[in-house]
Amino acid sequence: MGKKLSFGLILLLGISLAISGSQNKSEKAYELIYKDVQQLNQQVLALDKKIEQNAEEIKGIRDQLKELLDLTRQFQSTQASAREEQRRLPAQYQILLEKVENINTQLAQFSEDLIEIKRIALPLAEQVTEGEDSEGIHTESAPTQEHGDTSDQPSEGEAPPSISPNLSPNEVYNMARSDYLKGNFELAIEGFTIYKSQFSESPLADDALYWIGECYFSQEKYNEAVEHFNELILNYPNGDKIPAAYLKKGISLAEQGKKEEAFSVFKLLITKFPLEEETKIAQQKIRELETNNERHQQP
Repeated sequence: MGKKLSFGLILLLGISLAISGSQNKSEKAYELIYKDVQQLNQQVLALDKKIEQNAEEIKGIRDQLKELLDLTRQFQSTQASAREEQRRLPAQYQILLEKVENINTQLAQFSEDLIEIKRIALPLAEQVTEGEDSEGIHTESAPTQEHGDTSDQPSEGEAPPSISPNLSPNEVYNMARSDYLKGNFELAIEGFTIYKSQFSESPLADDALYWIGECYFSQEKYNEAVEHFNELILNYPNGDKIPAAYLKKGISLAEQGKKEEAFSVFKLLITKFPLEEETKIAQQKIRELETNNERHQQP
């Protein structure tokens, strides 16, 4: 009986201990779950904050992208406008050249008309002066001179070329130009020299000087050609024949074997007048000179 009682007590004690252990385990498991839930809540809150931050950053990036897109559109629009302006430039340049050419033509005609008026008025003034002398209006006597003599007449041995008083400046120029085209270079030189001497105020005076250089160039008298082209470049730096003068000067120097000087003249032409037709020829001449130099340097 005592043994049974002891066994029962032990059994009850074991059951109570088992129940107590299971309760402790349940409490610990609950505490762990609670802690996990708290950690998850904290993580969720942290994620919410990150999501909000990311949303703000994404919004900022979107704003920046929008600004970039607007700038890109503006740049493309500006580029398109610039391309359109570039396409218009050649036409505008051509129109400007035509206007300048028209103005130069009008100035040349006006100058020739003025020279012609002076040429006609001078003999009339001399006739009036002679009439006054014959009537005794002037009390002082003056030494007589032949018709056409002036105070600035050159000294003996320096007689300038003369022209017929019946020829206009335009006729003198055209006659000299015709002689050049026919290959009568000496006559052309004489005619252009007369024009340059007698009508130095004409806008075509620089053209006459250029054609004198061309006549010498055509005769392969390169020293004389270079001298006249230099005179043109020095005295008429804004003339319309300056690019051609640079080109022919460079070719003349090259023909004389002065290749370094020719290089310098061609490069100066290219720098000063990049849009002129003579520049393309100068570039070709430079290539030819470089090719010839390479051939001479080869063994």
